[in-house]
Formats: sequence, structure tokens, C-alpha cells
Amino acid sequence: MTGLLIVGAGGHGKVVADAACETRRWDRLAFLDDAPFDDIFGRWPILGNIDSIASHRSQYSAVVVALGDNPLRLRCLHECHELGFSLPTVIHPSAAVSDTARLGDGTVVFAQAVVGCDTTIGLGGIVNTGATVDHDCQLGDTVHISPGAHLAGGVSVADCAWVGIGASVIQSIRVGENAIIGAGAVVIADVEAHQTVVGNPARVVKGHC
Repeated sequence: MTGLLIVGAGGHGKVVADAACETRRWDRLAFLDDAPFDDIFGRWPILGNIDSIASHRSQYSAVVVALGDNPLRLRCLHECHELGFSLPTVIHPSAAVSDTARLGDGTVVFAQAVVGCDTTIGLGGIVNTGATVDHDCQLGDTVHISPGAHLAGGVSVADCAWVGIGASVIQSIRVGENAIIGAGAVVIADVEAHQTVVGNPARVVKGHC
């Protein structure tokens, strides 16, 4: 077994670490973060800021980027790849992931989540606690499906989009790049790139860059 380095010592990073421990794939875990920090984050050390990542390559061959900002996570994943780190998937043992699903490097799937058959998830995706992604969905890079959110079959979600906690998306919907689906929204029509939608049924409240 080898060491796992987690970039981002926030709540999301803590859940990544917990899931990684449950898999028993790594013998040690540590964090990097740019915020002021103590030497120990919970049970695991914080080794320094994110810019120091290259200096830890000899001790930690694998990295999970646990940054909630989707575009920032994507940039950091590319940087880690260029530095020669592996970008493993982390799947909590209680999650159900179909053998025919394809998960991109650096994707995390948390407790009680479901990823259905013939679904594809890109680089650095997040399928959070209790979320479900049904059959034949296509998720781009660094898409975040929040806790308790549900995608029906055949949904397409483009790069860096965010589906909020408890949201539901009916079958065959398309969600554009950098779109945001608000908490509890019920999406019954396509969502364009950079739009934010909320409510039941979901309606556009703003566009964003």
C-alpha cells in the first residue's frame, strides 16, 4: 500500500479521507491546504500549503483533489497529472457502482450513493452521500452531484456543473457547462450553460460567467 495526499482540508476533504480509509487501499493519508492550519486535521496531518505539492511526490504517489470549486478542482487535477501523481477513484464500500459504469480519474463516490449501468463520469467527479445517477447518464469533468440528489436515466451534465442537495432531474435532460441546479429543485427542462435554476418546477434565476 502507498500514501494518499488530499488537496483541501475542509469538510469535503474529511469525507474523502473517511471513504479512503474505508477502502483500506492506502496505509497513510495527509492533507495540503492554503488556509491557516494546525499540524493535525482530525486524525490526519496537514503537511503544508497546496503550492508545496511537488515536494511530497516521493512519499505520496496518489492525489485526490478535494476542492469544492469545480473549475478550480479541474485545474488542480491537471496540474497534479503533469507532476506525475496518480489520480485514483475513491468509492466508499457502501456505494453501488455498476460494473458497466466508467468513472474518470479522481472521481469520488460516497456512502450509499448509486451509479447505474452504462453511465460515464469524467475527471474528478463527485457523487456525494446518498446521491443516485441512473443508467446511461453522461457526466463531464468535475461535475458535482450533491447529497441526496437524483438523476434519472439518460441525463447529460456538462463540465463543472453542480446539482444541489436534494435536487431531482428527470430523464434525458441536458444540463450545460457551469450550470447550477439549486437545492431541492425539480428539473423538467434542459438547463443552458452558466444558468442557475431553482424551484419546482425549476426556473432560471440568473445566468453567470
